[in-house]
Amino acid sequence: MFRHKGKGRTYSHNLKLASILSCVAGLVNITGVLAVSTLTTNVTGHFAYFSEQLFLRNFKMASIYLLYILFFLSGAFISGLIMEWASKHKSHTSYIIPLSIEMMIMLLTSFSSEILPNTPSVPIIISSALLFAMGLQNALVTRVSQSVVRTTHLTGLFTDLGIELSQFFFHHQKEKKTQLNRSIFLKLMIISFFFLGGILGSLLYLYFQLKTLLFPLALLLFALWYDTLLFKYYRIKRKTRES
Repeated sequence: MFRHKGKGRTYSHNLKLASILSCVAGLVNITGVLAVSTLTTNVTGHFAYFSEQLFLRNFKMASIYLLYILFFLSGAFISGLIMEWASKHKSHTSYIIPLSIEMMIMLLTSFSSEILPNTPSVPIIISSALLFAMGLQNALVTRVSQSVVRTTHLTGLFTDLGIELSQFFFHHQKEKKTQLNRSIFLKLMIISFFFLGGILGSLLYLYFQLKTLLFPLALLLFALWYDTLLFKYYRIKRKTRES
């Protein structure tokens, strides 16, 4: 799911990756909205708010929205930097460091009310931390899936889905239709699991507040465990064939 690259990467790997991590993104996004009234999985809206605050000459708020944008960018940059460095050293576990940072951010943020003093800057810190984490995740998934999967925002997905649905009516070759079917299904799975994460997160938030972030953390731990288990299975299978 994370380890397989190039020709060794299959549609099934991308499907599993998309399902789990889009649910994580949905959970994080709704938690950010309910806890600090901030969208934490993309920066499209923040650009609009940034422009609005500049127009209103509210430079303090404009700088906050700019900060959010830069934190998402920084997350993507750090994730890309780590994976690029790891690929140069032929590491097959380059994804572990960005995922570990993301999980640590979620853990610390879930207990932020106990860790941080109750000041007006706390919502900004929480928002920035979650945006950084989602920047990490989006860059990681994009790199691992070779730009096939993106899990933290839906605008591009709905655009691509609309284009592919329109193509479906004009392509009659079996191979092309199969390819379109698989691509459409993958995008529908990402959208569905993002919504599922959002709905589940809103229900969990009623009881757990910011500790709702422990649930996406658990999903990431499961993804790492499953990936390791799958890798061991394939390695044993390969050895059995060779012997």
